Amino acid sequence: MPLTPHQKAFLDFITRFQAKQGFAPSQSEIATHFGYRSLGTVQKYLIRLRNQGLLEGVPNARRGLSVRPLEEKSQPKTTETPPFKTAVTLPLLGRVAAGKPIEIIETQDHIDVPSSLIKRGEHFVLEVTGSSMIEDGILHGDHIIVKKQKSAERGQMVVALVNESVTVKRFYPKKGWIELHPANPAFQPILVYPHQSFQIEGIVAGVIRRCH
Repeated sequence: MPLTPHQKAFLDFITRFQAKQGFAPSQSEIATHFGYRSLGTVQKYLIRLRNQGLLEGVPNARRGLSVRPLEEKSQPKTTETPPFKTAVTLPLLGRVAAGKPIEIIETQDHIDVPSSLIKRGEHFVLEVTGSSMIEDGILHGDHIIVKKQKSAERGQMVVALVNESVTVKRFYPKKGWIELHPANPAFQPILVYPHQSFQIEGIVAGVIRRCH
């Protein structure tokens, strides 16, 4: 089963930590890194990764987990190709809030993205600020690839203009209003009523994280 973006973010963090420290991070260290207040969500993702054969050990032990060697993982093997041979250059239009809506800050920059993340249609890239979408694997400083369209299905992750400010959230239309849901329990949904200005700019098609 393919990893979700957030499962991959968890596994990448554990792998980097283990390579640097010689042991896996504790649940508290993982929670601190991703900005969680509770260990419940951390335990949920650790158990899922262990069930997929990507971690070994005891999920509830303080340092009872470790990343399995690559050749032992149950994930299908893939062949990486040089990034620039399969990249598409897209406009980096500005920043989008993963939190409260903010005014978009336009830029004239461009960014290369993997062609595998591009579907039919027009796409653009936005840089994310804030942490309201961390449970969907979108962290502060990430770049999201947005497929430009004016409509979305229930539950899809959208980039939307709310009163001329831009935000990224999951879209839930209701009878008489719209709810934009975060993916972080520390944040509340944004409620949009008919008298407010609202427009979908596109749906999120992929996430790019810079390696530090």
